[in-house]
Amino acid sequence: MRAVLTWRDKAEHCIYDLAFKPDGTQLILAAGNRLLVYDTSDGTLLQPLKGHKDTVYCVAYAKDGKRFASGSADKSVIIWTSKLEGILKYTHNDSIQCVSYNPVTHQLASCSSSDFGLWSPEQKSVSKHKSSSKITCCSWTNDGQYLALGMFNGIISIRNKNGEEKVKIERPGGSLSPIWSICWNPSREEHNDILAVADWGQKLSFYQLSGKQIGKDRSLNFDPCCLSYFTKGEYILLGGSDKQVSLFTKDGVRLGTVGEQNSWVWTCKVKPDSNYVVVGCQDGTISFYQLIFSTVHGLYKDRYAYRDSMTDVIVQHLITEQKVRIKCKELVKKIAIYKNRLAIQLPEKILIYELYSDDSSDMHYRVKERIVKKFECNLLVVCADHIILCQEKRLQCLSFSGVKEREWQMESLIRYIKVIGGPPGREGLLVGLKNGQILKIFVDNLFAIVLLKQATAVRCLDMSASRKKLAVVDENDMCLVYDIHTKELLFQEPNANSVAWNTQCEDMLCFSGGGYLNIKASTFPVHQQKLQGFVVGYHGSKIFCLHVFSMSAVEVPQSAPMYQYLDRKMFKEAYQIACLGVTDTDWRELAMEALEGLEFETAKKAFTRVQDLRYLELINSIEERKKRGETNNDLFLADVFSYQGKFHEAAKLYKRSGHENLALEMYTDLRMFEYAKDFLESGDPKETKMLITKQADWARNINEPKAAVEMYISAGEHVKAIEISGDHGWVDTWVIDIARKLDKAEREPLLMCAHYFKKLDNPGYAAETYLKIGDLKSLVQLHVETQRWDEAFALGEKHPEFKDDIYVPYAQWLAENDRFEESQKAFHKAGRQQEAVKVLEQLTHNAVVENRFNDAAYYYWMLSMQCLDIAQDPAQKDVMLDKFHHFQHLAELYHGYHAIHQYTEEPFSSHLPETLFNISRFLLHSLTKDPPLGISKVKTLFTLAKQSKALGAYKLARHAYDKLQGLHIPARFQKSIELGSLTIRSKPFHDSEELVPLCYRCSTNNPLLNNLGNVCINCRQPFVFSASSYEVLHLVEFYLEEGITDEEAVSLIDLEAPRHKHENKWQEITSSNSQTLRLDETTDSMRDDDPFTAKLSFEQGGSEFVPVVVSRSVLRSMSRRDVLIKRWPPPLQWQYFRSLLPDASITMCPSCFQMFHSEDYELLVLQHTCCPYCRRRIDDPGP
Repeated sequence: MRAVLTWRDKAEHCIYDLAFKPDGTQLILAAGNRLLVYDTSDGTLLQPLKGHKDTVYCVAYAKDGKRFASGSADKSVIIWTSKLEGILKYTHNDSIQCVSYNPVTHQLASCSSSDFGLWSPEQKSVSKHKSSSKITCCSWTNDGQYLALGMFNGIISIRNKNGEEKVKIERPGGSLSPIWSICWNPSREEHNDILAVADWGQKLSFYQLSGKQIGKDRSLNFDPCCLSYFTKGEYILLGGSDKQVSLFTKDGVRLGTVGEQNSWVWTCKVKPDSNYVVVGCQDGTISFYQLIFSTVHGLYKDRYAYRDSMTDVIVQHLITEQKVRIKCKELVKKIAIYKNRLAIQLPEKILIYELYSDDSSDMHYRVKERIVKKFECNLLVVCADHIILCQEKRLQCLSFSGVKEREWQMESLIRYIKVIGGPPGREGLLVGLKNGQILKIFVDNLFAIVLLKQATAVRCLDMSASRKKLAVVDENDMCLVYDIHTKELLFQEPNANSVAWNTQCEDMLCFSGGGYLNIKASTFPVHQQKLQGFVVGYHGSKIFCLHVFSMSAVEVPQSAPMYQYLDRKMFKEAYQIACLGVTDTDWRELAMEALEGLEFETAKKAFTRVQDLRYLELINSIEERKKRGETNNDLFLADVFSYQGKFHEAAKLYKRSGHENLALEMYTDLRMFEYAKDFLESGDPKETKMLITKQADWARNINEPKAAVEMYISAGEHVKAIEISGDHGWVDTWVIDIARKLDKAEREPLLMCAHYFKKLDNPGYAAETYLKIGDLKSLVQLHVETQRWDEAFALGEKHPEFKDDIYVPYAQWLAENDRFEESQKAFHKAGRQQEAVKVLEQLTHNAVVENRFNDAAYYYWMLSMQCLDIAQDPAQKDVMLDKFHHFQHLAELYHGYHAIHQYTEEPFSSHLPETLFNISRFLLHSLTKDPPLGISKVKTLFTLAKQSKALGAYKLARHAYDKLQGLHIPARFQKSIELGSLTIRSKPFHDSEELVPLCYRCSTNNPLLNNLGNVCINCRQPFVFSASSYEVLHLVEFYLEEGITDEEAVSLIDLEAPRHKHENKWQEITSSNSQTLRLDETTDSMRDDDPFTAKLSFEQGGSEFVPVVVSRSVLRSMSRRDVLIKRWPPPLQWQYFRSLLPDASITMCPSCFQMFHSEDYELLVLQHTCCPYCRRRIDDPGP
């Protein structure tokens, strides 16, 4: 360490204190009764500050740089801004001895002879606390929690931010050792707060915050006046009566002198975050020094030892990056390292360390010897059993016990010394002198060997691994390389500051300089790359570089020198360089170059390194062939070229060596067919076809399908061509062309064409192909799959054997598309009635589940008609007729329930109350014990209750509500039903007579709720209901006497025998959709002498139902206009109904045979354009 004076100035008065602005740009000094402000960069006095009336003793700057404070003998403290303006002044009762700013809260502590005060910017007043003794110095802890006060009576008082004493430290010397300077260590790395104390008992001590002393007192031999830490706390500055500033470690070890002065040093401080020190003296001298810490270090191969914190030695393993710290607790002056030895020179002794073990990675050192003697030397070197001291021109060899064994006197100053190895006790030293002389000295030999003499002074030296070459860097930054034996200068390179030979390669060295690293191999040109610092070692591919104070191992690929050897076909030398460290790409390049140069041994090693088995197999096969006696290098090189992808060169070499067949094989394997054709000398068509097929296979594999198709066609491989074209969807361009060109006898490729046509949605081409080969079954299947029904039907007409294959899929398709009538016809044509029933049953079930009761009614009606159709088969007649009646019944139920569901689920209903009333009665009469799926008895009763109440059928309503009480009612109806049950109690207990249904056969009034169902309670005649309003129609069903056929009955009715004394005014309206009877006369047309009426009266009564059976005479007496006939298809009988009120017109749907009031029917037909029950359109022809 050395101190360089940067600037100096002299004031008129003693400099008692000084403070740096935290950014280091300004320096505030207390000189006389003024403050002096200096620019730290050049020592310019910026401004004197006047404010105090007496001597200024102390000054302190706040950590944030906004304020500083000064204290004076005039008992006042002035607070100044960073703009050098005084903003506040307060006083104590005695002169101010010291001031200090809290580093965190910026609270100011000001101390006088009798008290101390705490002032903060937030408080207007100063809180003062009495002191038992004169306070000489103060210092805040890093966290600003505690303030240490040093007193004249030798006591240190540690206070909190409120001024309360927490710790009291009494020094052994008491009042005989006044505390003159204290300071807390500012380091953030320390675990505990450490207080440094300097007293006039000439001691330096350290304490923890708790008051516990750290270590022992250190004697100073002078009276300290000032103590301060470096910014990071690593060093301490002390000045005082010895008229100099001393540098100590943070542990109190003296390191050296910063600057000697002519008078007492009263104050010294370190510029923040730097190595600059300012010193203020009794005589007014201000000195500004720069401290330069020299690098003390040593290197041997991959171990680097260097000084840290001036007293520690760190040994770093440059390969493993391991580090070990050796604490010497004294100033480390010199370091030397060699193999397992480490020498450290301290001020009064030299320590010799050795490794615990011979392990190359061991980092544990122990002291081997101590040479307790003070030595002065410029350079220190350690060997296995000796240390070498270099002092200017003299070299001394000492044993580890400190005995001088030998001494060498040189002609000139020694500039460089290095151990170059050797047996223990006989190591060789390489020495460079200022006069340019380079010597080799053995430690056991008194005589130095002059290796060579050059004109310029030596700066750096290194010898190659084999001791044959010497590299020198001289004072002109020139790197010179000599042959040691011939003394010949081999080459020289400029811009060098250090040089190192590669320890693993004789011909490689590197040197650094000018921000570049230069690598030189043999006599080849230098390879440069950027690098900061000095090269100190070169080991394999690692270069050890010292930059400022840190040593690093830089991994440098040796690619450049390797390629320099390769360019000259020096494969073995290139391999040696590659072994030092190159990339995988470089190894591969070396392998390829060696292989092309037929240097198989080197190539094999290089390919082994990159683990390339292919080329290793090639080399192996060539070596085997060589053993068998093959000597044709052209053939070997051709194989190498073919492996490398240099196919044309390989082909030329094959041709030159007379092996055209190998060239042809190579080209075909590589699918280079055009070149292969050039090698085919004979025009054999078979070989050409084989070549084309191979070429097509290759084109297919490399995803060139068009080329492959063309080649397959030209080679006659139609199946493969069709397969590729079809897979790529080339129907219009390739497949159809191939299909049309093929002969119809080639069935397999044509079927494949048809398959692709179908797959790619080209049924026209597929049909054309099927016709070409006469495959009618596949053609039918094609039409069915593509739903081209017209073509399928046309084909079916010509070939009836395919009828089933066409109509069954057609019927299924129609059923899937809701075209059930057409589907039914198709199933009939195919004879598959069962399938039709199954489809309809599923659709019906879905409609019920989805609450589409109208659709369900329609589907059940269709199902019933399907069953009736199937019933024509005698084998299935009974089962199907049962199903027919069951489905007819379900259709009527769901048709009626549709209105109930709408009424209960939707906000508005299009049905009249009377209609809903009738429907709900009809359903309740028709429902069996278990209602069909989807039909809710609760909703039906709920509707009946509400409509009965609205229409005046209170008794029925009450009955309905009572019935509901016994059922599980949904929550949404609960409230309404409960309210209805209560309110109906207020109504009379009878029903309106207008609502009572009349039996038109026996004229009996029936109850609204009939236990017998939808039949008369008197005559048991079934009621006939309107399919829209569900009113009882004035129709009575009659049956024919045995022996009368339906045709005969119709002809008898159509006779219309004249009636006596009665002018009949019948009007019949017939159309394709309906059959309507209208009686225009206003009087009752039924006369007492009407035979049918007589039949009604004669046969009524009794508990069993007695049907009305008419004879021929009765039929003859009837009018066609007042008879409605349900003309059921066989095996059912026709049903006959006689209107008893001909003036009220009734319409019957000719399809479903449901009865309606004519007006209702006409309105519904207008609304729906079809029958509301069976959905038969009005424009459809009759059955």
